[in-house]
Amino acid sequence: MLRITKYMKPFLLMLLVSVGLLFVQADADLTLPDYMSRIVNVGIQQGGVESAVPEALRKSTMDRIFLFLPDGARAEVEAHYKLVGKYTAGYETYLQKYPVLAKEPVYVLTNADKKTVKQLDPIMGKGMLIVFGIEKIESNPAQAKQLMPNMGFDLSKLPPGTDLFALLAKMSASQRAQISTAINQRFATIGGEKAIVQAAAQAVKAEYDALGMNTSKIQSSYILHTGALMLLIALISVIATISVGYLAAKIAAGLGRDLRHFLFEKVMRFSGAEFDRFSTASLITRSTNDITQIQTAMMIMVRMVFYAPIIGIGAIIHALKKSPSMWWTIALAVIVLIGMIVTVFSIAVPKFKLIQMLIDKLNLIMRENLSGMMVVRAFSRQPNEEKRFDAANVDLTKTNLFVNRVFVVVMPVMMLILNGVTILILWVGAHQVAQSTMQVGDMIAFMQYAMQVVFAFLMLAMMFILFPRADVSANRVADVLDTDITILNPPQPRTFPAPFKPAIEFEQVSFRYPDAKEDMLHDINFSIQAGQTIGIMGTTGSGKSTLINLIPRFYDVTGGAIHIDGVDIREVPLEALRDRIGYVPQRSNLFAGTVESNLRYADEHADEATLRRALEVAQATEFIFSKPEGMRTEVSQGGINFSGGQRQRLTIARALIKRSPVYIFDECFSALDYKTDAQLRRALHGYLANRTIIIVSQRVATIKASDQIIVLDEGRVICKGTHHELMETCKVYREIALSQLKQEALL
Repeated sequence: MLRITKYMKPFLLMLLVSVGLLFVQADADLTLPDYMSRIVNVGIQQGGVESAVPEALRKSTMDRIFLFLPDGARAEVEAHYKLVGKYTAGYETYLQKYPVLAKEPVYVLTNADKKTVKQLDPIMGKGMLIVFGIEKIESNPAQAKQLMPNMGFDLSKLPPGTDLFALLAKMSASQRAQISTAINQRFATIGGEKAIVQAAAQAVKAEYDALGMNTSKIQSSYILHTGALMLLIALISVIATISVGYLAAKIAAGLGRDLRHFLFEKVMRFSGAEFDRFSTASLITRSTNDITQIQTAMMIMVRMVFYAPIIGIGAIIHALKKSPSMWWTIALAVIVLIGMIVTVFSIAVPKFKLIQMLIDKLNLIMRENLSGMMVVRAFSRQPNEEKRFDAANVDLTKTNLFVNRVFVVVMPVMMLILNGVTILILWVGAHQVAQSTMQVGDMIAFMQYAMQVVFAFLMLAMMFILFPRADVSANRVADVLDTDITILNPPQPRTFPAPFKPAIEFEQVSFRYPDAKEDMLHDINFSIQAGQTIGIMGTTGSGKSTLINLIPRFYDVTGGAIHIDGVDIREVPLEALRDRIGYVPQRSNLFAGTVESNLRYADEHADEATLRRALEVAQATEFIFSKPEGMRTEVSQGGINFSGGQRQRLTIARALIKRSPVYIFDECFSALDYKTDAQLRRALHGYLANRTIIIVSQRVATIKASDQIIVLDEGRVICKGTHHELMETCKVYREIALSQLKQEALL
C-alpha cells in the first residue's frame, strides 16, 4: 500500500479532518464509561453526593468536627465556610434552602470550585466520618468496637444516653489525639482517599437530611444531569462517526477513481514493449478487481486504522487510572490477541497473492473463450473448455475457502478472549470491591475499557484480513503505474519541415523485442519517395508487421534510424508523427457505438459528405446504406455484428477520413474478395493521390501495381523492386506469385 500513498495527496486535507474527527469520537467513546462509573459510584451508591465537603452543615455538626481537627485544618475550613444566622443578609433565601436554619445557625460553603473541594475533601471527609460514627455509637453503643476499635477504652460500656460529644469536649487534647489516632488507623483499612470520600458521602447525605434538604431530588438531579451529558457525548460520537464514514467513503472512492484514471492513462501510453509485460486479462483485473480491493480497504483503513490505536491506547490509559493493580488482565488479553493475529497474518498473506494470480488466470480463460467462441464451437471443444474453466474456478474457490476458514476462527477466538477477560475482571474486581480498594462503578468502567481494548484489536484484525489482499492489489497496480514508458516524446523536439514531404527512409534498421536473444529485423535499408506506393511481402514470421510498427513508433528501433522528410522520427513529438500517419491494423478494431461514431474516431469534426466519400472509397456504402439506420447503424463491441470483410472496409474508411500524408495498410485486405479488393485499390489510387502508401499483404494481386515491392525473409530484405523486376530476379517472390495466380495473369 505504501507504493500508492503518493496518489493520496489530493485527499490529504480530508484525511486530516477524518483523523481529527476520530480523535473527537474516541474521546467521546472513552468518556462514556467514566460517566457511567460516576452514575454507579456517585449517583447510586453515594446518593448523588460527589464529595465529602458538604455545601452546608449545622453549626452543631461543625463544632463537633472542630473537636478533632488540628488548628491549621480548622483555620482552613473556617476560611471557606461562613456562619449564617437569623440576622445574616439573605436569611429568607437560606431558610428556604435549609429549613433547619429556623432552629440553629448553619455553616455554608462560600467557594465550591474543584480546587477548594479537592483541598477540603480529606479534612472534611475524616471529620464527617468521625462525627457520623460517634453519632451511630450514641444511638447503638454495641457498634463502638466495630466502628472505632483500639481506642484504649470501650465506649459501649458507657451509660445509655451519654452525650459523647460533651464528654469528648471535656477531654484533654492528648486524649482526643489518642481517639484521632485510633480512628486514623481505621481509615487506613478503608483503602485511601477515594474510599474515605465515598464512605463520608453517607454522612454528608445524613447531614443534608438533618438540614431539611430533599436528598432524593439531589440524587435524581445528579443522575439525570450525568445521563444528559452522556446523551450529548453519545450524540457527538454519532455525528463524528457519520462524518468520518462519509469522508472515508469519499477518500476511498476518489482514490479508486484517480487510480483507474492514472492506470488507464498509463496503459494508453504503453508501447508494444510494455504490453509484452502485462497481459490484457491482467490489465483488466488490475483496473477493476484490484482497484476495488484497494478502495474497500482504504475506506475501512481511514475508519479503523487510526481509530483502533487511539481507542486502544486511550482505553488502556483510562483503565489503569481506574485500577492500576489490574493492568495484567488487559496485558494478558493483548498478548493472546497479538499472537493470534500474527499467526493468521502469516498464513493468509501468501494465499492472497495466489488468489489474485488465480483471478488473472480465470479472466484470461474467460476472455479467450468469449473472443474465440466460434472456434471453440467449430471444433466442438466446449467440454474441454468447460473443464479448463472449472479447473481454474475450483482452484480459486479452494484457495478462497481456505482463507475464509482461517478467518472464520478469528471471531470466535476474539469473543472467547473478550468473555474470558470479562470473567477475569469480574472475579478480580469483586475481591477488590469487597476489600474496599475499588468501587463498583470503577470495576464496571474498567471492564468496558478492557472491552474497548479488545475491540480495538478486533478492528485491527479486520484490517489484517483486508490489508494483505489490498496490499497485493496495490503492488499489482503500482507495478503498472511505475512502469517506465520506453517510447516518449524527445526532451528537445524537432518539427517536420514545411511543406511536409512524406518521404520515408530506413537506414540500417535493426530491431529486437524486449528480453529476446536475437534481433527480429536485421539491417533494413530502403527508401520510399513521397507519393509512392510500397508493397511489403514475405513469408509468415518474416517481420512484415514488426517493420511497419516501427514507423508510428509502436516500437522503437534498437539499431539504425527511420527518417520521414529527413527527420529522425525519434526527434519529433509522438502526436506530430502519428498525426501524419493513417494506420489500418491487421486486426479490425471497431468500438461499441454507431458506424458514424466509429468513422468520427479519426476526425470528430468531419462533415457528412466526407464520411460518405470515405465509405464509397472503402466499398462500404452498399452494406451500410442498405439498412434504414444508415450511418447510425449500431456497432456492437468489437464489431461482431459485421462480417470480417465489412469490418476491414469500415476500418479503412475510418483511416481515410483522417486524410494523412502517409498511409499504412497492414494485411487489411485479406478478408475481401478479389473483386472488392480490386475495386477498393482503384478507388484508393485516386483518393490518395500524392500520398505515401505502404501496403503489407500476402496477396500478389494487392501489391503488384506498387511502385516498389519489398520482400522480407527471416527479418532481412532479400529483394526489392517492381513486380516485373522481382518476377525475374527474386525466387521467393516468384514462388509466392506463381502459387497464387496463373502465369499469364502476371505478365
